Amino acid sequence: MPTVTTAARLHFGFQNLSLAHERLYGGVGLALDEPRLTVEATRADTVQCDDPATEPYVQRVVDVLDVPGAAVSVEERFPRHVGLGSGTQLSLATLIAVVRAYDRTADARTYAPQLGRGGRSGVGVAAFESGGFIVDGGHPTERFTAEPPAEGDWDVPPVLAHHDVPAHWRFVIVIPDTDPGQSGAAEDQSMRQAVERADPGIADEISTLLTRRVLPAIATRDHDDFGQAAARLGRLNGAWYADEQGGVYRPPAGALVDSLASAPVISGAGQSSWGPTVWGLTTADYESEARDAGVLALDAADVDGTVRVVAPRNTGASLTE
Repeated sequence: MPTVTTAARLHFGFQNLSLAHERLYGGVGLALDEPRLTVEATRADTVQCDDPATEPYVQRVVDVLDVPGAAVSVEERFPRHVGLGSGTQLSLATLIAVVRAYDRTADARTYAPQLGRGGRSGVGVAAFESGGFIVDGGHPTERFTAEPPAEGDWDVPPVLAHHDVPAHWRFVIVIPDTDPGQSGAAEDQSMRQAVERADPGIADEISTLLTRRVLPAIATRDHDDFGQAAARLGRLNGAWYADEQGGVYRPPAGALVDSLASAPVISGAGQSSWGPTVWGLTTADYESEARDAGVLALDAADVDGTVRVVAPRNTGASLTE
């Protein structure tokens, strides 16, 4: 039985949302080793799922591949719409599992647009392919205006930079028990409004930040500067989204970020994608202290939630048969 295992990703933000520049979006993020998602598939005459929420993903894969059906089981999963990229990972893991169940081959990047993936950020697709730290090239602005092309009528953004993340780095992941982040039509509407109002000057500042701090820090394995620079990139993105999410960070993420960033063992903290997940960077030497900082951040924000400290992932999704 084909089994595909993949995991979450962090999305630090985009390089540009302004229509004044030649390329739009351009995601920056990295792959995590946890939480994980495991999908098993076998041939079937119809679509069969053990989870109703998974069924639409399987149905779309079956339609795209033009096969009779598939029986799909999700053995491990992580929360949906919390800023960890579950939709893309589930779509692509299901694609590869079903493809192999039919003794066929498929390239995830090629099929991703038909599954509705890669229409803005290419980080999730690249993380599925090879893990690591990723900067993608975005889309041509003349095609991706405030009203994007019809679904599937795009190519996944090219990878401009890819680096392994040092194995001793750790990421504190704080997920507050609050409403899920934006997705679907609501996310599309918010993105259109953000793009229509985006200040091109922010993109210029992000370009400098990326080339002078983020990329050199990951290339030289400078833990402190990477964390602080990634946090700055997220804060600049938040200025674009402030009207859409109620501030630079989506509440209660702002309180979580402030508390987490103040901990001595944390080098930079921010919100992943639309949130509500918040990340903080530490090292393997301070896992216990970093976990405590995450718990204290939840207490300071007066919300319940979960905290975990996870390693980066420098490989793509795995397939066993």
